[in-house]
Amino acid sequence: MNTVLVLGGYGTVGREAATALTRHPGTQVIVAGRDPGRARPVPGAVAMRLDATDPAALAVALDDVTTVLMCAEIDNARVARACLERGVSYVDVSASHDLLTEIGGLDDLARASGATAALSVGLVPGVTNLLARLCAERSPTTEARIGVLLGSGEQHGPAALAWTLDGLGALDGSWTMTFPEPYGTRVVHRFPFSDQYTLPGTLGVPAVRTGLCLDSRLFTGLLAAAGRPAVARLLRRDGVRSLLLTVLGRVHLGSDGFAVTVTSGTARAAFGGRRQSLATGRAAALVVRDLPTFPAGVRHIEQLVDPVAFLTELAADGFDLALPHG
Repeated sequence: MNTVLVLGGYGTVGREAATALTRHPGTQVIVAGRDPGRARPVPGAVAMRLDATDPAALAVALDDVTTVLMCAEIDNARVARACLERGVSYVDVSASHDLLTEIGGLDDLARASGATAALSVGLVPGVTNLLARLCAERSPTTEARIGVLLGSGEQHGPAALAWTLDGLGALDGSWTMTFPEPYGTRVVHRFPFSDQYTLPGTLGVPAVRTGLCLDSRLFTGLLAAAGRPAVARLLRRDGVRSLLLTVLGRVHLGSDGFAVTVTSGTARAAFGGRRQSLATGRAAALVVRDLPTFPAGVRHIEQLVDPVAFLTELAADGFDLALPHG
């Protein structure tokens, strides 16, 4: 029996992952939170009251599980260490490069305990990593480019919105990329997705550039304006930041569609559909399911799975996949 503890399991991504995991034979799913009574239950999963910031409470919870799926940012590296010290495997959907780097430093510990830590397991990073691997293998080049189009009409959690705001203005530059219909050619603005930092090391691509746009051209224009130094400084003020996060959490101008496009030399690949939180949750659940087949240690998704097989299975959940040509 594979017993999976989902931290952040009541969030938008965590619920999707937990729901998918309940359908996997031989898997018991425990969804943990500080106050499960205030959250919508996940059918087929067991609810647990747990404050993951309490090391003692976390240690007790880990005694009865084989895998932890982290769908939140709750001192992730500390939680990962606690898991790996006990031989509990760990999967993280985080898109924060700093967090992924810190967890990557636990590779020796994971190997010694015989546990696996799988990183970059969502949409971005995750699906984008696999598309980048396929494109780089088909057409090696000095730079791969990743374009991410997100639906501004989808409901996003506070943590995701805050992370997006923090990334605005972090990097300069914009360029055009072609996304699957109905989006067509769009301007993407450079954004610090973790892929651009990890893929040169895992794939050997000299450089990777990642950019973001929204399905709403109006919101994309606002995104570009927010990246200007003066506006970015304004957004860092606590009062302005809190107000903007509140507004963004309530206003949904656009659809819940998404698309990612990756190019390398003459090769191009794409993945898209509706509800990027669903795609992230389903991808994470597939990685958790396949953990027993992975070697011990800390690895990113592109180092663990067969890209074509994984993406094809994920696309069967109602997503569109275009494998690389070129």
